[in-house]
Amino acid sequence: MKKTEFLTTTLIAHRGYHDIKNGIPENSIPAFERAIENKYIIELDVHILKDNKIVVFHDDNLKRMTEIDKEIKLTTYDEIKDLKLANTKYNIPLLTEVLSLVNNKVPIIIELKTDNKVGKLENELIKILNQYKGEFAVKSFNPLSIYWFKKHYPDIVRGQLASSFSNKNMSIEEKILLKNMVFNIFTKPDFISYDINALPNKRVEKIRKKHIVLGWTIKNNEQFTKGKKYCDNLICENFEDLKI
Repeated sequence: MKKTEFLTTTLIAHRGYHDIKNGIPENSIPAFERAIENKYIIELDVHILKDNKIVVFHDDNLKRMTEIDKEIKLTTYDEIKDLKLANTKYNIPLLTEVLSLVNNKVPIIIELKTDNKVGKLENELIKILNQYKGEFAVKSFNPLSIYWFKKHYPDIVRGQLASSFSNKNMSIEEKILLKNMVFNIFTKPDFISYDINALPNKRVEKIRKKHIVLGWTIKNNEQFTKGKKYCDNLICENFEDLKI
């Protein structure tokens, strides 16, 4: 039986334990160092570049974090390696750098940032993860990506991300299917990562009877209290402000 207990050992640091007010940007090496120091599970995001390098970065576009208005998937690592995150001295890290740093000190949850073309990022990611000895899980909003892991690497812990998608530009039918995770019948995820603002949800409550539910993103005490009621673990920011 697949081991998923590591997903609930400690709170989860969203994009690392970042604090931009003190010069520590999200998805940066110091944010991950800080999470390790506090023994928090690390949640991070990955994109694949034109040269097949995998970097740890959240947005599809570089602008918010680097002031460069360009889609990250259209760049190479050489083109972005010297960019600074949020006007700090820190760069966009390669996933391999982050894994070398973490080195099984804490578990990692890797969110795949994919479009509808599934396979490229997943294949390159597996090449890296096959060399990593620590505890990790993968997750995605895209059920096709989760199905890819079920089909090719069923032993890897995989999770489905979901929300109400109320602010997304998609059809009502798409929202209903994704909100209620209808594709789970095919993808069979090991855990669910659900938007705290879209809870409670009867479908999630039913899933929770057999699967771990992670709530995202907890930023204040109201959400923290709500998350403890409806979830098995929480993906958090602003730890200093939370009554843990």
